[in-house]
Amino acid sequence: MLRDNQQIVWRSGCGCCRVTRRGFLAGCAGCALATGTLAVPTKLWGASPKNPGAKVRVVFCRQEQNRPTWPYINYDSKSRERELLSVLRQGCPKVEFLPAVLSGHSVKESGILDRDNEVDGYVVCLLGKDDAYRFEEVCHTGKPTIVADTLFAGSGWFVTRATKLLGKGEPVEWVSSSNNDDLVALAQHFQLAGEGCTADEIVAAIRTTRRQRTPAASDAACLDDPVMPNDMRHVLARLADTRIVVVGRSGRNQFRAATKEVFGLTFVPVAFEELAAAYEVTDADAARAFADEWTDEAQEIVEPSPEEILGSGRMYVAMKDVMKKYDATGISINCLGGFYGGHLKAYPCLGFSQLNNDGLVGGCEADQRSALTMATMGALVERPGFISDPVIDTSKNQIIYAHCVAMTKPFGTGGAANAYRIRSHAEDGNGAAIQSLLPAGYLVTTLEMDPVQQQVLIHQAKTAGNNPSEMACRTKLEANVQGDIEKLTENWRMGWHRVTFYGDLREPVAELCDRLNLQLVEEA
Repeated sequence: MLRDNQQIVWRSGCGCCRVTRRGFLAGCAGCALATGTLAVPTKLWGASPKNPGAKVRVVFCRQEQNRPTWPYINYDSKSRERELLSVLRQGCPKVEFLPAVLSGHSVKESGILDRDNEVDGYVVCLLGKDDAYRFEEVCHTGKPTIVADTLFAGSGWFVTRATKLLGKGEPVEWVSSSNNDDLVALAQHFQLAGEGCTADEIVAAIRTTRRQRTPAASDAACLDDPVMPNDMRHVLARLADTRIVVVGRSGRNQFRAATKEVFGLTFVPVAFEELAAAYEVTDADAARAFADEWTDEAQEIVEPSPEEILGSGRMYVAMKDVMKKYDATGISINCLGGFYGGHLKAYPCLGFSQLNNDGLVGGCEADQRSALTMATMGALVERPGFISDPVIDTSKNQIIYAHCVAMTKPFGTGGAANAYRIRSHAEDGNGAAIQSLLPAGYLVTTLEMDPVQQQVLIHQAKTAGNNPSEMACRTKLEANVQGDIEKLTENWRMGWHRVTFYGDLREPVAELCDRLNLQLVEEA
């Protein structure tokens, strides 16, 4: 499979004339797409062309309706399917698109590949997360395939699984864009199948068009934000005294041992039952004071009831009590497993935000790698980190950091606070969470530290505002990638989470890596 800047010679429609790639791309319909919003017809699947130059199976990968996950419970994926199929058919009149749905069962059980000989390629549209369907199997047919993410819906599978399909010699390309026209522009290249082009040639054209449609990096000038790192001896001594409680996840002993050996930090595993018991005997006045403070200072309270916010106060007090018991300065909880499993009566999101504002560690999902990253950077630069599920948007050359927990003091305990809204937890609409309206115009450094792999991942971006979508997690910080967004996307590793810190932290992180013999990996 040809990628990047390798020389490609294209055949014209008659199959005997030869043109350069530049000449081909200048003349093909796929590069002449208008950028306006396309109308969506009311008919369920729309009309197909009478004389298609190619046939393409569009595989819509959706989740079960009642599942609390991205983008949210009971998401109407069928409307999105109709929209995508409509714009594809309108924008690609020489291609016949044949819809298929993959949900709740494997590719084999679905029978989607049973009629592989009928089509010239595939578009795999990720509309949600479901472990059952294993969409990757659709990408191994040897036919040109586009994996398309629906932002804030299939992004978890796109970032962590779809990108692993690239660079393996198969004709697979991708698009992750908030602009439907980008998918249409790439899909137009399927018509080359009727002109004698190979799968590799079609996918190379798709890749070239995606790169052409990705805007150049924006102005990198950022607002002034000086950072004074601590002395490295102080940092290492502080880490050696740091203990972080991990609730509801007993595994990963190798990671804990490596963390202790490399960073000096200690993780303390605790069962759900212990936190739940602490919740039942919380100090009512302390819980009420916490709830009142967050309520009084909020820009807006959208969904949660006063009782749900008070529940968050009780959870915060319970977390603090457990931390005090184990002499810990941080806590990370398997919150989704605890809440959905009936172990916990309230989400810890507000409490996590308070801990992070106070210079401690409140970490989501019992993610020890991210909790380690937060604690280490807290010791190094005294700033809180924002754990997120990142989303890629090539139409803006942006990465979007999304989660239902975020600090409101991104510059540290003594720094300015930003506005916030109190929202429900996005996936299921329950409890109380934070929509932190983080400041734009600043350089942020995003990291993930792993002592087992002996690596620290790093990329930087300039914050651009807060994404208003109601899909997925409440806080969604948009940032313009400083570097190569394609490299960032195609080489994703170490799970989905990343931790974002305000400030240019490259130099102190590099010094830390030198001291601890860790490899600093530039993601972008």
